Amino acid sequence: MPAPPWTSWEKWLQSPPGRYVLGWEQRCFDQIVCDVFGFHALQIGLPQMNALSENRMPLHVLLMHANDNRELANRFRWHLVEGHSTELPFANESLDLIVLPHVLEFAADPHQILREVDRVLRPEGRLIISGFNPASLWGARQYLSRLVGSPYLPRDGQFIGLIRIKDWLQLLNYSLDRGHFGCYKFPLQGDAAMKRMDFMESMGNRWWPIFGAVFLVSAIKRQQGMRLIGQVQTMRAPTMAQLSPAAERSKLRTPIKETP
Repeated sequence: MPAPPWTSWEKWLQSPPGRYVLGWEQRCFDQIVCDVFGFHALQIGLPQMNALSENRMPLHVLLMHANDNRELANRFRWHLVEGHSTELPFANESLDLIVLPHVLEFAADPHQILREVDRVLRPEGRLIISGFNPASLWGARQYLSRLVGSPYLPRDGQFIGLIRIKDWLQLLNYSLDRGHFGCYKFPLQGDAAMKRMDFMESMGNRWWPIFGAVFLVSAIKRQQGMRLIGQVQTMRAPTMAQLSPAAERSKLRTPIKETP
């Protein structure tokens, strides 16, 4: 089987499956961020998509790497800050919302990124992560490509399962707020072939929801020592719970640091 015409993550996003993933994730991000309140929101990487477009905070920041496409990022209205995700150029507890679209799986040290995110996110702030699901048809094809054939997804990605992501977040004292699986089509390459499988979205959501090719999870940073006052209603939650959104944020204690 010949290698696909995309070899890097950036080129893959321009392919039919890449556009399919971006479209699904855009809809999910729009649904979640619209009811997250505060003052400062940050997206790290992936300038091909504005995950903050439906959020109403007054300041949206995109953290770019030196080799990111600045012209592509300028399509959206946000403040561009150049830096590295392992050393975020922001003050402690200065952000209300951080989104990581496919950041951890292409990082050399995802644990350090999460530590930095935890440092700059204020208590009760929201963190949203998206990534590829290894326990899916896409993940199985990617795994088999190491033995035979060509990879379907960029080879430089080290895809992390949702269970591991949840464990990392719980160690940092985050509580899961909501989550989604999606992109149930077969791992094909052609645009026409992808469109013929539109019917699989509703089937996947109903019959095999946890085997979607992509997942998106939202979590809230909990401050140790804080205690809720009042009656708490107990409920049995599914694996990916759809809980109520976070309350409106209070004013920041430390101002955000911006680079000119």
